Amino acid sequence: MDDVQVTEALTGAERAAIERLHDAALAHDGHPSLGDEAWREIASPSPSGPGARRAASFLVRDASGTLVGYGNLAPGDTASPPHVAAAVVVAPEARGHDVETHLLDAMVRDVAAHAGALVIWWRLGAGADSDRIASEVGFRPERDLHEMHVPIPLPDPPRWPPGIEVRTFEPGRDEEAWLAVNNRAFAGHPEQGAWVRATLERRMDEPWFDPKGFLLAFDADGLAGFCWTKVHAAEGLGEIYVIGVDPDRQGRKLGRPLVVAGLESLAERGLRTGMLFVDGANDAAFRLYTSLGFGTVRLDRAYERTVHAA
Repeated sequence: MDDVQVTEALTGAERAAIERLHDAALAHDGHPSLGDEAWREIASPSPSGPGARRAASFLVRDASGTLVGYGNLAPGDTASPPHVAAAVVVAPEARGHDVETHLLDAMVRDVAAHAGALVIWWRLGAGADSDRIASEVGFRPERDLHEMHVPIPLPDPPRWPPGIEVRTFEPGRDEEAWLAVNNRAFAGHPEQGAWVRATLERRMDEPWFDPKGFLLAFDADGLAGFCWTKVHAAEGLGEIYVIGVDPDRQGRKLGRPLVVAGLESLAERGLRTGMLFVDGANDAAFRLYTSLGFGTVRLDRAYERTVHAA
């Protein structure tokens, strides 16, 4: 196996090779290896951090020159906590040859050489094997995320509390109000908390963004909650991408109708399976989703390591 090649600028041929590699892994595993953050970086890398390169691609080829492993480091685009996101995909035929460990070790050394950082590695479809690999490279398991599915449409429509009005998100009008509620609802959350305008705008620039699937619920005092959905057309899935209620409105029973309304919106666009991700420690959310018929189909796990500057 050749050494890991590190680059900040992928060629068109390298991007195509990464897509082929990922497609092969997806067909083998039944789930993706790279998440949205990695694909955003592959398509349009983030600027390097001040004085340090933190956005980079890592490629491993076999003796024939075929790409068999890819790793991506992406600077987190939320305001807090500062971190670097790591993602890895390995060809099915190359597994068992420590390619994943080799990639992660190279990524850690690269972070150490460029000022150090908290590194968060999401392993999609996690289990004992990923726990072993993480331990070998000095990562600790930090969070579990359950992918849950439900058939849609649900039998009953949303039942809103009195005084709630619902409409779709309007770009150019609702950004600041949404950011304020989102950041209060997800205070301290490593991915969803501390969003800034640029974070939201980067998501709105995604080809999947559709304001018709972004529902806002208002009361007399303003934005009370929201349900942002996303269509995965190739998989025939409709995702509740982000759902939140302003902490000042907790206890008003907005969560359930927001979920139901989001699923209703997805069903109206022709989807027959709804999905979402829920933190393994969020017992209240688990109870809500299971009561609506959701069941877990996959477990993802976040591993973390604080890498100090070399």
